[in-house]
Amino acid sequence: MKTIGIIGGMSAESTVTYYRTLNGLVQQRLGGLSSAKIVLYSVNFAEIEALQHQGDWPKTAQILAAAARSLAAAGADFIILATNTMHKVADEIERAVAIPLLHIADATAAQLQSDKVQRVALLGTRYTMQQDFYKARIQQRFGLQVSVPDEAQQALIHRVIFDELCHGVVKPESRQQFVDIIEQQASNGAEAVILGCTEIALLVEPKHTAVAIYDTTALHAQVAVKMALSN
Repeated sequence: MKTIGIIGGMSAESTVTYYRTLNGLVQQRLGGLSSAKIVLYSVNFAEIEALQHQGDWPKTAQILAAAARSLAAAGADFIILATNTMHKVADEIERAVAIPLLHIADATAAQLQSDKVQRVALLGTRYTMQQDFYKARIQQRFGLQVSVPDEAQQALIHRVIFDELCHGVVKPESRQQFVDIIEQQASNGAEAVILGCTEIALLVEPKHTAVAIYDTTALHAQVAVKMALSN
């Protein structure tokens, strides 16, 4: 079994989900007391969030590249970055190490492509919804059409992620607001919705809406376990 390196802590809530999911998938595949071989580097999210807010992405890249080098030195065979937003600096992380980085957008888009989904809506932090590092990748590499909510809805989604979900707070009223946004996107032509922030799946599950939702955390973990157990 290969060792999975995780750059986590963004937020701690979603990193817990990654850890639980990775171990659960390995146990399902191998049975018994099997669990994943994992090396975790957990950053201080307050530092990262402050730099995001300032627009200092080069500094975030330095921090996460250093984390990647630590994971490689600790014996990781490949790396997953346990956050959607910070894939903005995925290229810098990849350049810092000789081991692979499994990109969360690729894992998600590959499943959408396999399911023959063409038009998809993207929910995430303001950075993920507004900037091209995520949308352009799945458009150009996988041929998907990507829509995002309007500005007011983006502000609401961003606020709920940082003020509630990153603190482990799940409010029914926030869930309903997200479901309303998801269903509006579907009515506008989206065949499915990407939960493009690793915390959103804490709030919205498939049972909450008839619209097909793609949980990036779960899909990323599945690809990581497949690689970890491959020959």
